Amino acid sequence: MRQGLSREALMAAPYTPAGCRHGARLCLPLTPGLLVFGAAFGTAAAQKGLSLWEAVGLSAFVFAGAAQMVALELWREVWTPSTLLGIAVLTATINARMILMGASVQPWMRGAPLAPTALTLFLFTDASWLIGTRYQAERGNDLGVLLGAGVALWVLWVVSTVPGYLAGSLVTNPRAWGLDLVMPIFFAIMLVPLWRGMSRALPWAVAGVVALAVQALVPGYAYIVAGALAGAAVEALRDG
Repeated sequence: MRQGLSREALMAAPYTPAGCRHGARLCLPLTPGLLVFGAAFGTAAAQKGLSLWEAVGLSAFVFAGAAQMVALELWREVWTPSTLLGIAVLTATINARMILMGASVQPWMRGAPLAPTALTLFLFTDASWLIGTRYQAERGNDLGVLLGAGVALWVLWVVSTVPGYLAGSLVTNPRAWGLDLVMPIFFAIMLVPLWRGMSRALPWAVAGVVALAVQALVPGYAYIVAGALAGAAVEALRDG
């Protein structure tokens, strides 16, 4: 054992430049959808009256497409404690999936250097998680794949926000262009690799039905929380 290095550090998965390049290449099939999604966010930000730098800053520092879209829906010119609490609860609920996704890659990251691991987790998204877990399932062990995918997705997301924002003043009715469908279509496509047959789809179905029912009965965005809790409860009961 090399002096100063623990056994865990010696056995840790590496971060290599080749792995980063491979992770970036694996993002190529996602590029068209991500560019459209990012542009849709930029357009929505312009419609809400955000400046270009505010929109780009949200994409660069928050880097959470669904949460950013929901935040825009709740955006107010004058903020109150209740609106701040509401947006915090909703975005936390939407991003709670990251807890389980992060836990699933923790064994892979155990013992890895802190700096690249922190950057990887900052850039961690649904898409990079899917790319990384599929790569690992194929016996891959280079954490550079996860980091490279995150960097590539971040660059695409931030860059695509700009033309979307600049076009926002030209799009007076985003729904007429179908931009309100971009987010649900994007996430529906992202679910395809997670399909494990009808028996595993029950929590998804319950979450969808409960969300639709609550949306029809309760004003606001309570349906997001209700659907998430219902789906989680069904899966918990299935697993005993």
